[in-house]
Amino acid sequence: MSLAETMGGPLDGAMSYVQANTNGRLHPATEPSISPLNRGFLYGDSIYEVWRTYDRVIFAWEEHFARLERSAAALYLTLPLSRIRLLSEILKSVAAYRVHDTATLDLYIRLQISRGAGAIGLDTALADGADYSILVQPNPSVTAEKFRSGLYLSIATAMHRNSPDALNPAWKTGNYLNNILCLREARARGADEVVVTNRAGEITEAAVSNLAFVKNGEVITPPLSAGILEGITRGLLIGQVAPAAGIRVRERTVLPSELGSMEECFVLSSTKDITPVSRIDEHRFVLGDGSVTMKLKRAFASYVANYSSVHRSQLEVPSTPG
Repeated sequence: MSLAETMGGPLDGAMSYVQANTNGRLHPATEPSISPLNRGFLYGDSIYEVWRTYDRVIFAWEEHFARLERSAAALYLTLPLSRIRLLSEILKSVAAYRVHDTATLDLYIRLQISRGAGAIGLDTALADGADYSILVQPNPSVTAEKFRSGLYLSIATAMHRNSPDALNPAWKTGNYLNNILCLREARARGADEVVVTNRAGEITEAAVSNLAFVKNGEVITPPLSAGILEGITRGLLIGQVAPAAGIRVRERTVLPSELGSMEECFVLSSTKDITPVSRIDEHRFVLGDGSVTMKLKRAFASYVANYSSVHRSQLEVPSTPG
């Protein structure tokens, strides 16, 4: 698999067709499907996960489902779907999506689970049972041009990351206002993404991605204790990809005052995997084929190719309408 093939579709703001599956019912995502009493809508009482495909194979299936289970347990929410049933519903949803698009290889698959509807009130006992929805669309990766030039990030100053002692960022919930408002500040400065700090002034992560830096050939990434999502791509980098590439990864506190001494920076997420950052505010970073970031990008592409080969028989999604 080439690096170009791992880039996915363009993130150009264009609205593609989005296939929805609400509690097993297939429909266009533009069609309303939940009650106004749904607790995910009223209170953000929900969790979600996002998978993507590489070459029509769902990537990191088990890792994402295990995190979904952790998020559900943290919110005392009973999952309405088993692994087997969820996979069946995803495959059904992709087959329906293929009626509208047979060309796109790399898909974005989002599962949202809410506690359900019921009488208005915060008490979880009022919920009538969990609901789910699945969304399928092209994977919204960065453009090839943006990948070459690197992302521009800016540090949020008006707001900080919520503490793990409050609503823990490690839980993948439907509560994203903290991220949204921080990203809004950075986008107002013309940045592609935001760097969010915690109340102690430590760097945590971007709005929808983990962060990592390179110094003296070593990758440095903020620890989970700083208040970050336990990213699947981040975990694979630490446990598998970087060791295979012979690169050391260290989890430690990173302060904004250290940015001038960092040589490289990149973001990690399921949709973008490893994408280079050109600058954070006035601090610029090394880009290019000889960078540690690109060495890791190639190692990640190799990991993905092997994963797809091993799991194709179980996790391949339809390429034609079903």
